[in-house]
Amino acid sequence: MREAHQIIKRPLITEKSTRQKEEGNQIAFVVDNKASKIEIRQAVEKLFKVKVRRVHTMNLVGKRKRVGKFLGWKADWKKAIVTLREGDRIEFFEGV
Repeated sequence: MREAHQIIKRPLITEKSTRQKEEGNQIAFVVDNKASKIEIRQAVEKLFKVKVRRVHTMNLVGKRKRVGKFLGWKADWKKAIVTLREGDRIEFFEGV
């Protein structure tokens, strides 16, 4: 099995994910493209010492980008929305 830090790349901090965190106790993460829901669940529970109720994943296609006359693509990525058990919280920014 891979290390938890290889599976969970970073938290996804957007307006929508902030609202989901406040209203539904859900946290969004950018995860490894090959990670399964079970691996994501185990990695979040190990890293943050919380219990996970549900994991939803989605594969997102990279956008087309242009720099001058050169055309390219951003990398494809995978997003996971993790629902935590009642009473469990993950704080990324303390004191704010």
